[in-house]
Amino acid sequence: MPTEKIEFPGALGETLAARLDLPDGPPRAYALFAHCFTCSKDIAAARRIAGRLSALGLGVLRFDFTGLGHSQGEFANTGFSSNVGDLIAAAEWMAREGKAPALMIGHSLGGAAVLAAAGRVPSAKAVATIGAPADPGHVVHNFGAALEEIAAKGEAEVTLQGRAFTIRQDFVEDVRAARLKPLVANLRRALLVLHAPRDATVGIENATELFAAAKHPKSFVTLDDADHLLGRREDADYAAEVIAAWAGRYLDLAPPASASDGAAPEGVVRVTEADPAGFRQDILAGRHPLAVDEPAGVGGTDTAPTPYALLSAALGACTTMTLRMYARRKGWPVAGLSVDVLHDKVHADDCAGCEEGAAGRIDRFERVIRIEGDLTEAQRAKLLEIADKCPVHRTLHGSVEVVTRAA
Repeated sequence: MPTEKIEFPGALGETLAARLDLPDGPPRAYALFAHCFTCSKDIAAARRIAGRLSALGLGVLRFDFTGLGHSQGEFANTGFSSNVGDLIAAAEWMAREGKAPALMIGHSLGGAAVLAAAGRVPSAKAVATIGAPADPGHVVHNFGAALEEIAAKGEAEVTLQGRAFTIRQDFVEDVRAARLKPLVANLRRALLVLHAPRDATVGIENATELFAAAKHPKSFVTLDDADHLLGRREDADYAAEVIAAWAGRYLDLAPPASASDGAAPEGVVRVTEADPAGFRQDILAGRHPLAVDEPAGVGGTDTAPTPYALLSAALGACTTMTLRMYARRKGWPVAGLSVDVLHDKVHADDCAGCEEGAAGRIDRFERVIRIEGDLTEAQRAKLLEIADKCPVHRTLHGSVEVVTRAA
């Protein structure tokens, strides 16, 4: 997916560095992502979530707060209020560029900043938080014994995630003074709270407080055993897919891109590598996003079905559709249909239905069809016969030509 480097002035007048992750073709909507405390736009969770959302058709701006990452300014001069101001500046830049964010996403303290800023972003219709504190002052617990030195001297050096940061008393007072719950109660935007029950940095009780303070529409989704930073790819991917599915109910999504816009032409299934280090692929079939992967034992991450599982699914779905169409046309009382499909490679000599002269190993698909309803034995037998006439079945049995050319 294409990525553009962006710069814009932040709340303190410093130049902020950002990246705009884009899908193939025009985005169906835009999102603004705020990273966690002392992190950057390039932290793994931010990159993965933005990448997954762009694969699902959204444009996502992620930026470094003042004094962090590649943005200018001194971190020591910043505070929670300046983070909120940076978010508003980012949203205003997006609006000027015709990319006003309909969705705002914040991770950890970035989630608290998003909740504080969203009411001042007119285009925002939905807000999602990941591991966000209900009280921004929660962050001062990270300073430990240095709090006394900060109070006594006005500032102190604090080590966070292996890096040294100068924290001033102004920051401590600013973050302690922030009152988030009244803003959440008057958010007037759809809210999704994502939180891991085992989050050791920001406890799950914070999610409870945010959810209780918010008015409907609101949703809560647990991130199970994810860590606070969503360090595992599968946790970040899951969060992104949940956010995309949820936000689709509240955003005015533009129609899917056309071929002239650089999207896949009608009838084309586009597959794009999502994980160069593994095997996960993003699939866009018309407006429908899918994914494919391989088990961990063969180098994948087991976050999606395998290619052969999708092929088996195609055969099974085509089978039930064909049987339903036939039963509907005949007026037969078929109450329900399901198909189990098993794929394997067998020796041609063991295959009773193989063509004469077949040699070596061949692909074998075994279907187990369940037909519910008050049917005669003759009707059930006929439906089993019709199963062999489904188009995918015929394709697998026919002569198939695959033509490959460079784009």
